[in-house]
Amino acid sequence: MKTRPNILTIAGFDPSGGAGILADIKTMEQNGCIGMAVQTANTIQTGDKFLSCNWIDEAIVQAQLELLLSTYKFDVVKIGLVPNLKSLNQWLNICLTHYPALKIVWDPVLSASAGFNFQHNLDDLAETLALVDFITPNWEEAKILSGNEDAIIGAAELSKYCAVLLKGGHHPTQLGKDRLFLSEKTLNFNPKPYQCSPKHGSGCIFASALACNIAKGYPIHKSVLKSKRYIEAVLSSQTGLIGYHAP
Repeated sequence: MKTRPNILTIAGFDPSGGAGILADIKTMEQNGCIGMAVQTANTIQTGDKFLSCNWIDEAIVQAQLELLLSTYKFDVVKIGLVPNLKSLNQWLNICLTHYPALKIVWDPVLSASAGFNFQHNLDDLAETLALVDFITPNWEEAKILSGNEDAIIGAAELSKYCAVLLKGGHHPTQLGKDRLFLSEKTLNFNPKPYQCSPKHGSGCIFASALACNIAKGYPIHKSVLKSKRYIEAVLSSQTGLIGYHAP
C-alpha cells in the first residue's frame, strides 16, 4: 500500500463540519492524504449562522504545533482562520524551522462573516507572503490584502511574493472562473457545467485539496485543476449548504 503524505492544517473549528479543520480533514482523507490539525479558534456556528469566534490560547496553539512537527513529517501545511498576521508569521517560522522545504498554502479568512475584523499590518503581510508558497483569496479577500479595488490587479500585485489563486466563486460576471497568478504568467481555469450550489466552507475545501495535490507531487497547473474539479464535485453534491465529500 502506498504511503500517504501528511498534511497539517492550522485553522479554526466549525462544529457544523462544513468549514474549518473538520472540512479540511474530510478533504485530505478523500484526496489520498493523512490530515492532522492544530486548532486556532473554537467557533459557534452552523452552515448559515455565525455567533462567535473564541480564540485558543496561543501557547496552546504553539504547543500543539511543536509536538506534531517533532513527531511527524509533513509535506504541506494549510493555513485557515488565524487571529492576526503576527501570530501567523510566528507559527510559519516554527514550521519552516522544522522543515525548511515545507510547502505552505494560506487560505486567508478575512471577512466579517468569520466573526472578527481582520486587521493586517503591511510589513507583517510582506513577511507572510515571503514565507508561503500559495495564497487562495476570493475576490473580496484579494482586494483587502492588496489594497486595490480591482481584484485582478490586486492579485497580480500579490503574485510578486508567491503564487496567487484568485477563486472565482464571487466573480461578478464569470462565476467559477479561477485565475492562477504566477510571477511570470497567468493561467485561467474555467468551471465545468455542473449544477453547483453555494456551500459553507468551499474556500477551506478548495485550499485543502490544493495542499493534497501539491503534496502528491503534481505540477502547479494540474494541482489547481484537480482541486477545482474536487470542489466542483462538492458544490454539486447536493443543494444544501453542507456539501458531501466523495471520491
